[in-house]
Amino acid sequence: MYPAERQQQILSRARAQGRVDVGALSEALEVTAETVRRDLTVLERQGVLRRVHGGAIPVERLGFEPAIAEREAVLVAEKERIAKAALDEIPEDGTIAIDAGTTTLRLVELMPADRELTVVTNSLPHALRLSTLPHITLHVVGGRVRARTLATVDEAAQRFLRELFVDVAFIGANGVSVQRGLTTPDRSEAAVKTALVESARRAIVLADHTKFGSDHFAKFAELADTDTVITDSGLDAELANDIEAAGVRVIRA
Repeated sequence: MYPAERQQQILSRARAQGRVDVGALSEALEVTAETVRRDLTVLERQGVLRRVHGGAIPVERLGFEPAIAEREAVLVAEKERIAKAALDEIPEDGTIAIDAGTTTLRLVELMPADRELTVVTNSLPHALRLSTLPHITLHVVGGRVRARTLATVDEAAQRFLRELFVDVAFIGANGVSVQRGLTTPDRSEAAVKTALVESARRAIVLADHTKFGSDHFAKFAELADTDTVITDSGLDAELANDIEAAGVRVIRA
C-alpha cells in the first residue's frame, strides 16, 4: 500500500470513529508504530487531523477552524490544479461571485487580467487582489469581518447578496457529503454561503479531496443546489460517482 493510500485510510477511520490510536492503526494496517506516527504528522500538516497523546482526532471534532495562514500552506498543488480547472468556468464577460477561502483565493490569483467581468466577493484578501485588475468591476460585500477567515458575514452581507443575481458563483466548503450536503463550521458564514448559492445561475464548488465525506456544524446547501464540483485527483472514484448520481458534475483536476 502506498503512503497516500494508507493516510487516506487513517483519515477515513478517524472521521468514522472520532479518534484513531497509533497501536490499533499499526496492527490494522500491518505497519510499524513509527510509520503510523509519520502518517499522522503528514495528515496534521495537511490540516485534517490534530495529534493527541497516543493518536489523532479529525479537526472537525475539535470545534475550531484552522486560520488562513495555516490553510494556505497545505495541499498547495491540489488547490492550484482546482483553480486552473475553474478558470474554464469563468465566462468571457458577465458577472461572477467568489466566496472566501484559500482554494478560491488561488482562482482569484489566476484571474485573467484582460477579461471584462463584474466580480462580487465577501473576502478581503480576494478584494485586494481583484482591485489591481483594470478590467474588473469589483463589488465587495459589506458586513462584519470574521477574523479567522477575513470574510464578511451577518445580515448586512446577506441583504447585499439577496439583491444580486450573478452568472456563476464559486463556493468554498469545509465539508462535502452526499448525505449531508455542503457544510462549514460557522453559522454566520454558512448563511452568507447560502445567499451566494441562491444568487447564482450556476454554483460551482471548489474543494480539495480532504473535504469530502465529512460534515461540519452548519449546513448551507444541498449538493443538488450546485451545478459542478471541482476537486483534485485524490477524490475517491466511487465517491465521485455518487456525487454525479446526485446530478452534480464532478471535475477531478
